[in-house]
Amino acid sequence: MASKKKQPPARKADSNAYIAGAGIVVEQPITETVEKNFMPYAMSVIVSRALPEIDGFKPSQRKLLYTMYKMGLLTGSRTKSANIVGQTMHLNPHGDGAIYETMVRLAKGNEALLHPYVDSKGNFGKAYSRDMAYAASRYTEAKLASICAEFFRDMDKDTVDFVPNYDSSTTEPTLFPTTFPSILVNSNVGIAVSMASNICPFNLKEICETTIALLKNPEHDLLETLQGPDFPGGGFLIYTREELRRAVDTGRGSFQIRSKYSYDSSNNCIEITEIPPTTTIEAIMDKIVELVKAGKLKEISDLRDETDLQGLKLTLDLKRGQDPDKLMQKLFRMTPLQDSFSCNFNILISGYPRVMGVREILTEWIAFRTGCVKRRVYFDLGKKKEKLHLLQGLEKILLDIDKAVRIVRETAEEREVVPNLMIGFGIDEVQAEYVAEIRLRHLNREFILKRTQEIEQLLKDIAEMEDILAHPRKINAIITAELKDVISKYAQPRRTMFLYAADLPQEEPEEENVYPVHLFFTREGYFKKITPLSLRMGGEQKLKENDEITGHYETLSSAEILFFTDKQQVYKSRASDFEDTKASVMGDYIPARLEFEPQERILAVAVTLDYTGHMLFFFDCGRVAKVPLSSYATKTRRRKLSGAYCDRFPLIRAEAVTGDREYILTSTARRKLIFDSAVIPSKAARDTQGVQVMTLKGSHRVASADPFQEGMLENSHRFRTKTLPAAGANVRPEDEGEQMKL
Repeated sequence: MASKKKQPPARKADSNAYIAGAGIVVEQPITETVEKNFMPYAMSVIVSRALPEIDGFKPSQRKLLYTMYKMGLLTGSRTKSANIVGQTMHLNPHGDGAIYETMVRLAKGNEALLHPYVDSKGNFGKAYSRDMAYAASRYTEAKLASICAEFFRDMDKDTVDFVPNYDSSTTEPTLFPTTFPSILVNSNVGIAVSMASNICPFNLKEICETTIALLKNPEHDLLETLQGPDFPGGGFLIYTREELRRAVDTGRGSFQIRSKYSYDSSNNCIEITEIPPTTTIEAIMDKIVELVKAGKLKEISDLRDETDLQGLKLTLDLKRGQDPDKLMQKLFRMTPLQDSFSCNFNILISGYPRVMGVREILTEWIAFRTGCVKRRVYFDLGKKKEKLHLLQGLEKILLDIDKAVRIVRETAEEREVVPNLMIGFGIDEVQAEYVAEIRLRHLNREFILKRTQEIEQLLKDIAEMEDILAHPRKINAIITAELKDVISKYAQPRRTMFLYAADLPQEEPEEENVYPVHLFFTREGYFKKITPLSLRMGGEQKLKENDEITGHYETLSSAEILFFTDKQQVYKSRASDFEDTKASVMGDYIPARLEFEPQERILAVAVTLDYTGHMLFFFDCGRVAKVPLSSYATKTRRRKLSGAYCDRFPLIRAEAVTGDREYILTSTARRKLIFDSAVIPSKAARDTQGVQVMTLKGSHRVASADPFQEGMLENSHRFRTKTLPAAGANVRPEDEGEQMKL
């Protein structure tokens, strides 16, 4: 008897209905997952959220300001911030908190911008305070600042493109037709995915004058008109022309900003009234309190925050007999009262992020503004041509007004009026429609004569506009005139003054509590300073995956550390600059701590107490340079030296030595040479090419340079020579020692 095949139970048509494919795990390559899920998010953050565009705004800022413009807040009175936030949601579908936070940063009361875009009333917090929170949007009021007129002046003349908002219920501009380079006038910070932007502000007058100069001469030296960044919080910029030049030319760099203070002798106190933009008054106070508790600051008896409606003020009461200037030098070195501002001019150009220097940014802005002016002239030209066309039709009516009235009166049907006027006066449909719509009271010679007198002026205007479109110089003249107008209306004196680095008093830090330490360096650039007691009690060294310790030094906490990089630079620091740590932590990442350039790597490390010894540099051309460590000593505490070694040949090894020893060079031709570093003459010049040690033929290069130890080669005498340079000897199988085989 054949068995019946068991049928599956019927599926229930309810909420627990069977779902096809439910529970099935499908394998998907991680690259495909990233491409489908993460990449669209990353691109959205980069293109539509975090980075500013050439008009100087991020999308959230642009949506907010445009909403305020459409609400009539450019010329009207202030309204509640909550009302503005609610209206902005038509363009920006995010929570009210994010929108209001955007408004707070743009507000005059927050003091985060050189030229605020929002004229605020109420508590909007302070950029220089971490704890001073802004009031809720229902308590504050706002309107657009007068400078915003420069963003919306030509908005209704087709100067920029408009796109639908998120639900296509209205439209919004893709950019603002700004009449000045606002991208460089106010600071803008944005963190996207895998990239960021940090634009420092410049003085409006200096930026406009620099733009005018570039319009006249594209090769203009920017530093003739652009003095340097100008921060809304004031302070002093420690001026080095080389650093400013690098930031202006490349769009990357950092500036040291120092606080402004004054000494009140009657109360024996220091009053700090301006601080760097990268810190807050609470962070400064916390650091000072920490140093006082640690016994590193004994000159201060009390400190207090006296910030009020007059502005920022931090007061430090001094003990008797203390020198305020020396104390401030110490505070500049040990607290955020002196801090660095790192620039990264990363801007969206046509939807693509680009890191540009000031010249390139202004060139892009000029091209953008030129397009805006052309579109405005085209728009006005079209309007005037339309009006001229209508008035030329009206002019023909002047020849016989009675005929026009008769044609209208004798036409049987209304729809025949326009065709009959076209036939009667030889005008087109648009002109006839215009004539037909004229009121009866206006069909008199006086009205028509007045209107037709405009024809001559219209012809002149049209010819002038066509001439502007045909000559780029005239467009440049318009842009220049607008920039001069902006200067006359909104220019302000500089807030950030300059201190020249060469004129600053240099105070060597007092070495306190010198003690033994162990210094560890890893291949990936991490550094640890561990005391002997902590090292004995600690466990295994914690390292990043695939990282390893490449250097271990036993020294004192007063030791100086020199980091030689692949960009011919040496970064200097002290062991005392780093906190004591444990083996169980990762340590400090040196490229970030010492502000390396992008992609800059450490090649060698030197640790010294008195700058005795030498640096040996081995180049792939067979040359070896020997430079005294004293060549890297400076009277002032320089953090970075350029030209650390010769850049004419690729470097294969760099090493700090206190004595002489033998080294073995190996070439790509499998030849080896053993020599003693004592035969290399010492040259004080850091960029010396050294001397030729190994001669090479053809395209062969030195592949490696290593310290030589007995046992590495069986017949080591074959590879030594009495004179240098030498070609070395070929390696035979019987020459390889036990260490070489390993």
